[in-house]
Amino acid sequence: MKHLLPNMCTAANLFFGMLSILATFEGNFVHASAFILFALIADGLDGRVARALNAASEMGKEMDSLCDLGSFGIAPAFLAYAFCMNTFGLLGKAAAIIFALCGMWRLARFNVNTGVVHGFFMGLAIPAGGCIVATTTLLFTAMNIRPENFGLVYPITVIIVAYLMVSHVHYPDFKGGGEKIFLVSKIFALAMFAGIIYLTRDVPVQGVLCAIFSTYAVFGIVNSLMALMNRDSL
Repeated sequence: MKHLLPNMCTAANLFFGMLSILATFEGNFVHASAFILFALIADGLDGRVARALNAASEMGKEMDSLCDLGSFGIAPAFLAYAFCMNTFGLLGKAAAIIFALCGMWRLARFNVNTGVVHGFFMGLAIPAGGCIVATTTLLFTAMNIRPENFGLVYPITVIIVAYLMVSHVHYPDFKGGGEKIFLVSKIFALAMFAGIIYLTRDVPVQGVLCAIFSTYAVFGIVNSLMALMNRDSL
């Protein structure tokens, strides 16, 4: 019975993911985005509850990956396509499919490398990738911005986020003992975060949410470049 509670949290992840897909189908992009964020909360709870109850199991791990693919791979891809990428024809379809496929690849690689990779995430975690789509949708909706007005920027950005998930860029896992975080990376992240907050000051909640995930995605790139430059200088 002790496995029931963490598995219920894991199931809640996919529950919200399905609600997101249904909301997208109905054209309610705000609710669809919010449900992805709720899925993130459920995803964060299952592991903590399992550790607290000493109830981790192989069944729970498999459920977690399957639910993550639905909530942070398929649901955001469908959301991005319905929100604006359907106006880009074949490129929009390709971007949505690439996002879902890269999410699947990211999860499979994570499961295989759990005993090898420690102290950091190799590639952008799929929940972060999915939440970038969700929070930017919330922000664009709140600011009455249509991304298609900026040409190919949106679908290309979705493809870049998809690539980051399967890349070898190192992202901090906030558990300590990981890769060195450089001062330049911290300053860059702080400046980027502050810049987004300033530009979105009229919609502060959506701005903060978008800033958190967008800054994290770029921070990993900058910090990995700094680590590479530091090794080359030795």
